[in-house]
Amino acid sequence: MPKTGVSKSAKPAKVSVKQPAKNTGKTSQRRNRKNSSKLKIIPLGGLEQIGMNITAFEYEDSIVVVDCGMSFPEDDMLGIDFVIPDVTYLKENITKVKGFVITHGHEDHIGALPYVLKEVKAPIYSTKLTLGLISNKLREHNLLNTTKMKEVKHGQVINLGDFSIEFIKTNHSIQDASALAIYSPAGIVIHTGDFKVDYTPVFGDAIDLQRFAEIGKKGVLALMCDSTNAERPGFTMSERTVGHVFDNLFNEYKNTRIIIATFASNVDRVQQIINTAHKFGRKVAVEGRSMVNVISTAAELGYLKIPDNTLIEIDQVKNYPNELVTLITTGSQGESMAALSRMASNIHRKITIQPGDTIIFSSNPIPGNEKAVSKVINELSMKGANVIFQDVHVSGHACQEEIKLIYSLVHPKYAVPVHGEYRHLKAQARVAESLGIEKENIFILNSGDVLELDEKSAKVTGKVQVGDILVDGLGVGDVGNIVLRDRQHLAEDGIMVVVMTLENHSNLVLAGPDIVSRGFVYVRESEDLMEEARRIVETALDGCLEHQINDWSKIKTVVKDALGDFLWKRTKRRPMILPIIMEA
Repeated sequence: MPKTGVSKSAKPAKVSVKQPAKNTGKTSQRRNRKNSSKLKIIPLGGLEQIGMNITAFEYEDSIVVVDCGMSFPEDDMLGIDFVIPDVTYLKENITKVKGFVITHGHEDHIGALPYVLKEVKAPIYSTKLTLGLISNKLREHNLLNTTKMKEVKHGQVINLGDFSIEFIKTNHSIQDASALAIYSPAGIVIHTGDFKVDYTPVFGDAIDLQRFAEIGKKGVLALMCDSTNAERPGFTMSERTVGHVFDNLFNEYKNTRIIIATFASNVDRVQQIINTAHKFGRKVAVEGRSMVNVISTAAELGYLKIPDNTLIEIDQVKNYPNELVTLITTGSQGESMAALSRMASNIHRKITIQPGDTIIFSSNPIPGNEKAVSKVINELSMKGANVIFQDVHVSGHACQEEIKLIYSLVHPKYAVPVHGEYRHLKAQARVAESLGIEKENIFILNSGDVLELDEKSAKVTGKVQVGDILVDGLGVGDVGNIVLRDRQHLAEDGIMVVVMTLENHSNLVLAGPDIVSRGFVYVRESEDLMEEARRIVETALDGCLEHQINDWSKIKTVVKDALGDFLWKRTKRRPMILPIIMEA
């Protein structure tokens, strides 16, 4: 596997790294010196949706940006690869931006960094695995050697302008996840990042609840808490429980080839699959570009333990009997170009689904992906595979009782639910209110809102520019609402191109009009319609020439209107009509 990791050439910015106890005195001095200003919390994305998380914290002439993620396109964003946040506010205040502080290595928290860094140059601070995954992205965009990165351990504090930021150990579905204690002269804000409370994690230590409690005793101004599972009562199951399920499934299907689809970033899940496969004497192959990249980085940095002679290349799978092979692959969300989807469609170059194969979906469909996942499951089932998609996944996000635990330890004055759709934010607001936080101290924000707060008061005082920047291939932001509207129009109604040749100066018709149709009707079965359409265009064109209309744009408009009206009356459809006039 390729060597990956944090580049030694990516030198950190000069920054002091201290223990929290040494930092609090300096923080109180700043508070006394600058108690006239308020802290601004400005979410630039990540609210009203799952994904594209990015929040700016501003105090006077200092801005710290927490996370910088992407989101996947909606169904109506035809041809769009992914969506990144509009960071116009950061560009307008570039001299204030002190750095990006990243909570963990999921795409919805790091995916936009390569694009945003091209416009907002600032150092990046995060934990070891997270920086390793970020490095992979920056290397692809030739940004690795020009971006300053600093590795921070849990329990350490970094000073950025008027802010000091402490990294607190949490649990999530990826290693090295952190909550942040953001110390400002106006008070302390705790940002949980994505988290759960896992007392028996697969790798590393459990969440540092003691530190949450210690900071809570100092007095916390606001808590920004993960809302993804705020509608779910109870506790989230430990990741370790999935390992027992794998043991049972491997024992039940020990005579078949086992293919497991999961999130590439869920390193703990991959570790448990490898552990179980090794226990049953199986070889493990990995397929999917993102899966290979993450596993390579995690293994090199020591977050994944792979027993000797367990991992094999995908090309070697054919050399082993099915009962000795386990395949870990991408595609658990039904993505059309992911490895599992290509296997299901018989277009994968190296793996063919065979009758009797056991396919395990070790994830739950993200809202909106249900149809795509069902399609892949059906295709796999039709090929004779045994498809298992229940009880092989636990969430990486906290349910209500864990959210209550954090609130009880932190005792914030203000509650600011984050990370989720409106219904998730509202559910957490109800949890906060049930714990005694006053309703007027709970803020459900929209992206772009400017929340100004201090010990005395908090209120939304304004709004900054936010929005979706669409990425299509190498184009960033060059596809906007008008282009999307055209794509939707083409997809829904098709196109008709009208071509005519006019003589220069005299405007005599030398050729045409000819009509070409795509996505509207099948021409060979609609010859009468097309011929009548051609006559309508001829009549409109003749009318323009009789009235001595020489303006070609006016001629195009008349032709377009006449043909559009005719097609609507005959078919009740409105294809895109594109008149083209050629000069001779």
